[in-house]
Amino acid sequence: MIQKTKDLQYIPLSRDAGLSGYQALAERVIDTPLGKVSLAANQFGLSHLSFLPGQDDDFAAREVTLVAREQQALEQAEAHLDQAERELSAYFAGKLTTFSLALAPVGTPFQHQVWQALLAHPFGDAASYSDIASAIDNPKAVRAVGSANGANRIAIIIPCHRIIGKGGALTGYAYGLGIKQQLLALEAEAVGESL
Repeated sequence: MIQKTKDLQYIPLSRDAGLSGYQALAERVIDTPLGKVSLAANQFGLSHLSFLPGQDDDFAAREVTLVAREQQALEQAEAHLDQAERELSAYFAGKLTTFSLALAPVGTPFQHQVWQALLAHPFGDAASYSDIASAIDNPKAVRAVGSANGANRIAIIIPCHRIIGKGGALTGYAYGLGIKQQLLALEAEAVGESL
């Protein structure tokens, strides 16, 4: 069962904040078992996590624009990247089921509400768009939830890959259904289940 987001603390960012001061300051590309991943962060936390397309992939890279800031903010951003890299390594090794790094996603208040519901959704369990809409006490917002899910710029950690069709079928994923299926299988294996 998905916990209602009204009981959780929301990520305290808005679209305006993102435009004025929450842009990425540092970026890093890391290797994972599913391919290369681009990470970006600012002084407040991780702002982007996206898969980079391989030779046979049919998705485009999500661009990140870095902005210049003072050295202290850059060092804070680099520390968030270090933590993200460590936690992702543990996640892919099947040793981490809950991320603890600070997040700094940029989005509308509604998107933040949806992303918070995704963060509250249990590791290794899939949900439908209508499940998430119900979790945010807005059961008619199924399509808007789908749009917010697609706007998520912090893949894996804000687990939009856990959202499947109401009938249990895999639905679209920005990085392709193959990667989505592999993420779901990795999590199912970590909790001792099989797909």
